[in-house]
Amino acid sequence: MNGKKDYYEVLGVDRNAGEEECKKAYRKLALKYHPDRNPGDKQAEEKFKELSEAYQVLTDPEKRAQYNQFGHAAFGNGSPFQGGFDFTSGFEDIFGDIFGEFFGAGPSRRRGRARGDDLRYNLEISFEEAAFGTEKKIKIPRHGACDECHGSGSKPGTSTKSCPTCHGRGQVSFQQGFFTVSRTCSQCHGQGTIIPDPCAACSGAGRVRKLYTLSVKIPAGVDNGSRLKLRNEGETGASGGPAGDLYVVIQVQPHPLFVREGLHIICDMPISFVQAALGAEIDVPTLEGKVKMKIPSGTQSGKVFRLKGKGVRDVHGYQQGDQLVRATVETPTHLTARQKELLKEFAAHGGEDIHPLSKGFFEKVRQLFG
Repeated sequence: MNGKKDYYEVLGVDRNAGEEECKKAYRKLALKYHPDRNPGDKQAEEKFKELSEAYQVLTDPEKRAQYNQFGHAAFGNGSPFQGGFDFTSGFEDIFGDIFGEFFGAGPSRRRGRARGDDLRYNLEISFEEAAFGTEKKIKIPRHGACDECHGSGSKPGTSTKSCPTCHGRGQVSFQQGFFTVSRTCSQCHGQGTIIPDPCAACSGAGRVRKLYTLSVKIPAGVDNGSRLKLRNEGETGASGGPAGDLYVVIQVQPHPLFVREGLHIICDMPISFVQAALGAEIDVPTLEGKVKMKIPSGTQSGKVFRLKGKGVRDVHGYQQGDQLVRATVETPTHLTARQKELLKEFAAHGGEDIHPLSKGFFEKVRQLFG
C-alpha cells in the first residue's frame, strides 16, 4: 500500500458505501480539516489532502473499480495525483455556493439588474362600491424610467463602457489561502459597466421620481382587507431592471344600516309592539333599494328573516349571499294615561302568565329552585 492509508478508512466508510455516503463523509471531515480553518497546521493540511485524494478516487466509478482490484498500485508509483493533484476540486464540487458564502468566496458572475420594489396603496371605498364593484383613479408617486436617457443612465449620444477594474466581469478576484476568492467590484457595483457621461436629468440613475395616475378596477364582492395586485406598477428597477408590483389594499367604510358577514348582509329592523303582535307588511332597506317584507303576528324581538339573493356576490361571481333582517321590537315609552289604562286592561284580559316565553322561563325556574 506504499504507506498510504486505505481510502475507505480515510473517509470512515465501508467498502459498500455509495457515492452519496462518501460525499457526506467527505464533507463533514473536509470542513474540519480545511487549511483555511486550521492556518499553519501542517497535520490538518496533510489530512485534508488525504481526504481529497480518497474522495476523488471513491466517487469516480472507474478509479474506484481499479482501486478495489489493485489498491494504490493501480495508479502507478504511489498517488494517482502526481504531477498535478488538485486537492480542492472535490471540496468545491460538493460545497459550491455554500462554500463560497462560508469563506467569503463564490463563483464569478455579473450581478443582474435589480427588480424594483413592490408598493402598497390603501384605497378607501364605500360599502356599496365594495358590494357592486367600481373603478377608481389613484395617484402613485414612484420612480420611472428617465425620459431623457430612456433608462440607460448615460447622457444622450453616449453609452456605457466596460468597467476597467473588473473588465466587465462585475467581480474582482484575489487569492485567499488555497482558493481564488471573488468579490463584487467596488467601482461598477457588480454591473460590469460604468457610465462615463451620466445623464444630467437623472444623474446616471436611469430613473426619476414621478406622480403616476392609474385606473384601478374594483371587482364586485371585495371585502375589507382585500388586496388587488397590479403587475409591473411598482417601482422601476435600477439600471433598467424590471418593475415591481403594486398592491392595492381595500378599506371599506362602515355603513349606517348594514353589517357584512361573509356574503351575507345583516340589517337590524325596528318594529313596533303593535306590528310584532298583530303582524304587518313593512318596507325593508336593501343594497338595491327598499323591498316589502311581511312580519307575521306574534313576532318576537330578535327573530331573523331572510331575503334571498339580497346579499353580496363573491368576487368570482359564483354565488351570492342573502340579507338577514333581524327584528327588534321597540317597547313604547312616554305613554299617555289612556294608553297605560288600555295596556293594563290588555294584561288583565289575557293574563301575563299565559305568554309562551315567560311561561316557559318561569316553569324552568320552578323546576330548578322549587
